[in-house]
This record gives sequence, C-alpha cells and structure tokens, in this order.
Amino acid sequence: MKKNMGNIDKMLRVLIAVIIAVLYFATDLIPGTLGIVLLALAGVFVLTSFISFCPLYAPFGLSTCKKE
Repeated sequence: MKKNMGNIDKMLRVLIAVIIAVLYFATDLIPGTLGIVLLALAGVFVLTSFISFCPLYAPFGLSTCKKE
C-alpha cells in the first residue's frame, strides 16, 4: 500500500473521530444506531490515519501527500 494521506488529512480525521466519540459518550447528541454507525466510521478514520492510506482515494488516484 502506497501512502496517499498527508499530515493535515490525518489530523482532521483523528479530530473528527475524537469529536464523534465525545458526542457519543459524553452527551446524548448522537444516540442509538446512528451513534454506533458514526463510532464505526470514527474507528475507520483513526485506522486509516495511522496507516496513512485511504482505500477510497486509491481507485480515483487521489493523494493528499506532498510530492517527493
């Protein structure tokens, strides 16, 4: 897997995941099934941030990495 995510993209994904987790666990703003789906999405965001690869970018040839 070739890296296709830049630092800003990774930071935004982690930030969004943290916001979703806080809204789910600390408040009742996203309850029930919607909350579980958003938590799963947050998990995917964190995972893709750590491996620096987004599978949805690959088929379209997108990359937010700086060119070497």
